[in-house]
Amino acid sequence: MTATILKLRPERPSPEEWVRSLNQDYHGATAQEVIEAAIHGGFLGKVALVSSFGAESAVLLHLVSQVDPSTPVVFLETQKHFAQTTSYRRKLAARLGLSDVRDVTPDAEEAASLDPKGDLWRSDSDACCHLRKVRPLTNALDDFDAWFTGRKAFHGGSRMTLPIFEWSGTHVKVNPLVSWTKDDVAAHMEAHDLPPHPLVAQGYQSIGCWPCTLPSDDASDVRAGRWSGSKRECGIHQG
Repeated sequence: MTATILKLRPERPSPEEWVRSLNQDYHGATAQEVIEAAIHGGFLGKVALVSSFGAESAVLLHLVSQVDPSTPVVFLETQKHFAQTTSYRRKLAARLGLSDVRDVTPDAEEAASLDPKGDLWRSDSDACCHLRKVRPLTNALDDFDAWFTGRKAFHGGSRMTLPIFEWSGTHVKVNPLVSWTKDDVAAHMEAHDLPPHPLVAQGYQSIGCWPCTLPSDDASDVRAGRWSGSKRECGIHQG
């Protein structure tokens, strides 16, 4: 495919219209083509990958590492992760040669004020997610124009209608895997001998913080084990 390289074209009337044109230009493009264009095109040095190092994360991390292993990777270290996740984050980053993985933690003073006992998740999961994910990510992305997400349409909910490119109001979000199926993910993992997250073998289909993640055998909804069904998103992809 010969695709228009991403450029911050001065003639574009608005970010929304520019993103709309990108979706037209890259309709039918492969994930690799989208990633290469974002990294080597108009976002030179200004694009990051935000990864949870969860159940499906190895695929996008691998694809990005094949294009440029020095691409910044933002890991939201919520301080509520499973021990298996933090171990997997270290081992997978080393395996893929990712040289700029950034552990982003909540603001210590804010956490001490809003969640002094560390159990805010019990009473207000939205507030906990904002403290430990939304606000830290907002600060971490200050130096970037765009970021990769691993969201896919088969996850359901609002993800079913995701475009490849989105305008968030401050950044362009790039979703290279939006059209991938669960089988596509599994095939890529197998073809490239990518190690699975250790908790996948225990029935965890989607993996976040330990207080709000449970194993699930619901094959029709990979996110059924998150937040006991009370919500589907932590907040970083809302608003």
